Amino acid sequence: MNGTVILLIIVIYFAFLMLISHLTGRKSDNDTFFLGGKQSPWFLVAFGMIGTSISGVTFVSVPGMPLSIDMTYLQTVLGFTVGYLVIAKILLPLYYKLNLTSIYTYLEKRFGRNAYKTGASFFLLSKIIGAAARLYIVVLILQRFVFDAWNVPFVVTSTVIVALIWLYSHRSGIKTIVWTDALQTAFLLGALVLIIWQLTDKMQLDFPGVVNTVRNSGMDRIFVFDDWQTKQNFFKQFFSGIFITIVMTGLDQDMMQKNLSIRTLKASQKNMYFYGVAFLPVNLLFLVLGILLITFAGQQQIAIPALSDEMLPLFATQYLGFPVLLFFCIGIIAAAFSSADSALTALTTSFCVDILEVGRYPASKAVLWRKRAHVFISLLFVIIICVIRAVNDKSIIDAIYMIAGYTYGPLLGLFSYGLFMHGNPRDKWIPYIALLSPALCFGLDFLLRELYGYKLGYEMLMINGALTFAGLYLVALGRDGKKSLCPES
Repeated sequence: MNGTVILLIIVIYFAFLMLISHLTGRKSDNDTFFLGGKQSPWFLVAFGMIGTSISGVTFVSVPGMPLSIDMTYLQTVLGFTVGYLVIAKILLPLYYKLNLTSIYTYLEKRFGRNAYKTGASFFLLSKIIGAAARLYIVVLILQRFVFDAWNVPFVVTSTVIVALIWLYSHRSGIKTIVWTDALQTAFLLGALVLIIWQLTDKMQLDFPGVVNTVRNSGMDRIFVFDDWQTKQNFFKQFFSGIFITIVMTGLDQDMMQKNLSIRTLKASQKNMYFYGVAFLPVNLLFLVLGILLITFAGQQQIAIPALSDEMLPLFATQYLGFPVLLFFCIGIIAAAFSSADSALTALTTSFCVDILEVGRYPASKAVLWRKRAHVFISLLFVIIICVIRAVNDKSIIDAIYMIAGYTYGPLLGLFSYGLFMHGNPRDKWIPYIALLSPALCFGLDFLLRELYGYKLGYEMLMINGALTFAGLYLVALGRDGKKSLCPES
């Protein structure tokens, strides 16, 4: 019965998305696909970006966090908020000044062609792995609770889900995504609130009762100042949150493409302020939901699953009744689609603009190559999802941030040097520096674990960026300065 209900929800939900695609997909071309004709309302983009950032991973992973790290994830989220201010004040003015379609074009203007290709390649590698990992967890849930019962192979489930996303996004790209993501964010946040409401009703808790339950849970710790060894130390989490936001939003074509589809810089900055502030209460609700689920499990003597990512799906499908199952399915599908569709569009944009350089082609040929790239990247999604299925053995959200530490670090170093230094590094050496920095970080992590038992956490991103920055400085020594393309210059 549950499998049939979930499948019906997917069909109805997809019909809504196809309707939006039809309404927004008229007279579309590459400019529409890449930047939506710069007609996107800022408030719509801001609201939709909440859903894009949350994704299916947050929907299932964050509620399970209190089991191991209490509410300390909020330290990272506080850092996110500061990071969004940095993006609004430093990066957005630069992107609008240069009138960019792909933000990695800046690297060519600042350093040269090798830097440009290197930056775009690191984005493509990091984004396709991260986006596939986010989508994987939703495909896995659908497989386990729906398609396994019908003996549908995992690869078929993956292919169908990715094909659905391709189908409503391939015509108008970002123009469609801005609207579908806003709709999906509404569904996601509505589902979150309704799940909490249903759960508190079963537990017979009013608002003060929820507050007291969280306070008395033993999992209400937010700040950790006294333990420098733990990954949950405030300063590690807070500053990592700032830099994670800068690289995974400000240096990410996916997130910036939506901002660049807004007509003016001022409106785009409004979007970033709203989005940054909204991220904190949304994540707080997810953590509160997790504590309530753990408390409910104790009251009902329900065994908590060993993998924290499975906690919310387990309760939603087996213990909390049909309304919660309904809301959970809507929320998880909305989260998955809103994250994956924008990633697919951004990857197609970057691959076309940065790697294929379709701007050199006649309009009809450029559109043809964009369509081919969209299909190619969709197929890569399916392949990577199946590979992750074979090797996954840890919480996906941690895995995504660790991947980001290795792959976004060189981007952080490149953009930081370009913005704040006037030196002119030798462009031919930049790809080698960008490859060497993550390799050195891997070696450093290994040595620290072997010698001191210390494992690098999210601070890997900052160290990686600093090594890239240092490498650029060294290969710029003795060369004539080159004015950096800062917003003020």
